[in-house]
Amino acid sequence: MTEPVILADVVRSGFVEGHHRGSVVVTAPDGAVEWSAGVVDQPMFPRSSNKPMQALGMLRHGLALDGELLALAGASHSGEAFHLDGVRRILAGAGLDESVLRTPAAYPIDEQARDEWVRAGHGLDPLTMNCSGKHAAMIATCVANGWPIHDPAREKSPDAVWGRDDYRSPEHPLQQAIRTAVEDSSGEKISYVAVDGCGAPILAISLAGLARSFGLFAAAAPDTLEARVANALRNHPEYASGSRRDEAALMRAVPGLLCKAGAESVYAVGLADGRGIAVKVEDGTPRARAVVMAAVLQKLGLSHEVVDQQTSSPLYGGGIQVGAVQPHLSTFA
Repeated sequence: MTEPVILADVVRSGFVEGHHRGSVVVTAPDGAVEWSAGVVDQPMFPRSSNKPMQALGMLRHGLALDGELLALAGASHSGEAFHLDGVRRILAGAGLDESVLRTPAAYPIDEQARDEWVRAGHGLDPLTMNCSGKHAAMIATCVANGWPIHDPAREKSPDAVWGRDDYRSPEHPLQQAIRTAVEDSSGEKISYVAVDGCGAPILAISLAGLARSFGLFAAAAPDTLEARVANALRNHPEYASGSRRDEAALMRAVPGLLCKAGAESVYAVGLADGRGIAVKVEDGTPRARAVVMAAVLQKLGLSHEVVDQQTSSPLYGGGIQVGAVQPHLSTFA
């Protein structure tokens, strides 16, 4: 039985002290598997890498967003001031404010943004949770369709994750629409439904299905909703992630490239020619995610200074760099 393989080495002072194992797949423009290593055909949770597909489901049902606000709807944002303002703008467009958000309270995930938030006297807040843009868009979609957004009965059952009329419930028409979009984009049926970190449903597909969806979005015809999502993220990479994030740097650097990372070290890329790439690092460590993706891009012949920089994540000792997390070369030969 196929198992995860070594994707990255942890090298300190010239000594290999550990490895990151996982799986990676490249799909062709027609969706077929072009190259793979590890487990790519079994169910996995794409985590926030599924957000372009979720945005597609919302656009199909009347979400009236474009540009930077659509990028924010598909983002795991850093919690910078312009992200928070964008979330408020999405909600204001639906006649609501941030009090309706059902994201768990959190600090901004960007360290600088977190420090600024705390210095300003703020604490944990649903607004600064990295999925608040997606949730704001979900709520706006519900308003556009006259769907309920909250189930008051949920408050009487504190052990329940969702109430029937909660916009996060898998049975809610919003989430059913998103499920259809995920299945259409990945070319697979959903095999399992669970609760994501933000409280919304997370839908299991294969790693190959995730890659396939990104190839589809990245090469979509200009007049399609898929292209509308892809162009929003590519044209506003700072809204799709953050001004200091590796994903934003990659989309700025490589024309036509679309990317989205997720929790548990999931990462997906779509290329302008229709190829898709998806990575899952088994131990969930974020530091290996960009390193592995950069190695795949190099294997595919993509050459750029930013890609080269991302093939190494520094390790420190005594305040200086003494090593790096780097690709396991035999895997990408």
